[in-house]
Amino acid sequence: MKIDDLLKEYRSVWAIDHARSLLEWDLEVNMPVEGASPRGEALAQLTLVRREHLLRLRDLVSKYEDAKDLTEFERGVIRVLKREMKYYTSIPPEILEELDRTTTKAAVVWREAKKEANFEKFKPYLSKIVELERVIADKLGYEGHPYNALLDLYEEGFTVNDADNVFNTLLPNLKSILEKVLSEGRYPSKHPLEDTPYDVNVMKSINEELLKILEMPVGSRFRMDVSAHPFTISMAINDVRITTRYEGKDFRSTMFSVIHESGHAMYELMIDPSLEMTPVGRGVSMGVHESQSRFWENIIGRSREFVHLIYPLLKERLPFLRDYGEEDIYRYFNIVRPSLIRVDADEVTYNFHIALRYEIEKGVIAGKLDVSDLPSLWNDFMDKYLGVRPRNDAEGVLQDIHWSQGSFGYFPTYTLGNVIAGMIYAKLPGLRDKVANRMFNEIKEFLRDRICKYGAIYPPKELLMRSFNDTYNPTHLLNYLREKYLG
Repeated sequence: MKIDDLLKEYRSVWAIDHARSLLEWDLEVNMPVEGASPRGEALAQLTLVRREHLLRLRDLVSKYEDAKDLTEFERGVIRVLKREMKYYTSIPPEILEELDRTTTKAAVVWREAKKEANFEKFKPYLSKIVELERVIADKLGYEGHPYNALLDLYEEGFTVNDADNVFNTLLPNLKSILEKVLSEGRYPSKHPLEDTPYDVNVMKSINEELLKILEMPVGSRFRMDVSAHPFTISMAINDVRITTRYEGKDFRSTMFSVIHESGHAMYELMIDPSLEMTPVGRGVSMGVHESQSRFWENIIGRSREFVHLIYPLLKERLPFLRDYGEEDIYRYFNIVRPSLIRVDADEVTYNFHIALRYEIEKGVIAGKLDVSDLPSLWNDFMDKYLGVRPRNDAEGVLQDIHWSQGSFGYFPTYTLGNVIAGMIYAKLPGLRDKVANRMFNEIKEFLRDRICKYGAIYPPKELLMRSFNDTYNPTHLLNYLREKYLG
């Protein structure tokens, strides 16, 4: 292979990423609380070492970037490495260090501020983070809107113009769907099972059975643990791990987190093994990654066919379901209501929560919105979009951890995940029959061939055009929602 020398040198970067992933997984799953400080220092040092090793590859990347006879794989490798190097070389190390120090403190203060519902406590840290994010956008460079530089970090090539087109199509149509769903009353706005407690050990056993139904390679290439916040992490193509949490009531929550995280895991598990230990041996973007988790969680996991499949298991192991039929469980899985909290939102209302965050982020990065005004702006957007108003900052502007982590540009990828999941639904033939007949391997093969096996070889828009002859088209998501909730 033409770039063998580059790939050989990249192995040290891959090894650092592997070690970091293991430390990050252990931090969430096993590490005692007092280990946080030294673990943070270890991770920070590894980040510096990674930067050093990556920048050693500059000459090799320059050697190949203009070569005419590269394969698509080789061109993908060069593209990904150039993007990473641009980030490290454009932004002064002192800015990244300041952001790291600020976000480390901000995450702690955010938790306290949320607990107290006190935005003023968090405001100085958020103001500093916004200031640093603006500097990063300027250093990276952009065409048009400064927010484009930050969007591109999470979804390569995605712009404000793209996002505006998506939300301008989605929001009025979602508003119409929501009004009809609420007026018809076929889907409940609340359900008694939301407040019904469950036995944690029983739910663990149900989740283990769910993994078998989904044909996850438990023990050989995959494992599941418990953490405060569910997540997926890939150590390697043959070592992918997820976590869930158990809150003691509303059994949907833990069950759907398992299905959601399994969707992320499937993506990583189905990357072509030949891409292992290369810069393209990972998911291509946050939006495409989220499409896999949303597709499995919502389009499959909340379907009538999947409810029919798992209903006997639920009925057998959860005694409090003895008076609930299959249709009751389906309706419980598909409650629709305007709500204050994003993570609790249903399929119909979820994207309003993302639109709100997108408009705020776009405004503050451009300097058109002031951080001091965010609580009232947030509340006004919630009222405008969903007709509900937070009673305090914990229910409003303080509900997400993302801004304390400096993750400006991340939120829109959640909606992109929903949009791409809708595109998959439109293109996957006989999906309902496949779910009803437990043909999950056939579904996985479709996803592998259209998305997963390519890793990050192609940029997201090119991947979607190759696989679906379309990019970020919300029409398919809207058709799915109309068919399900109004059909």
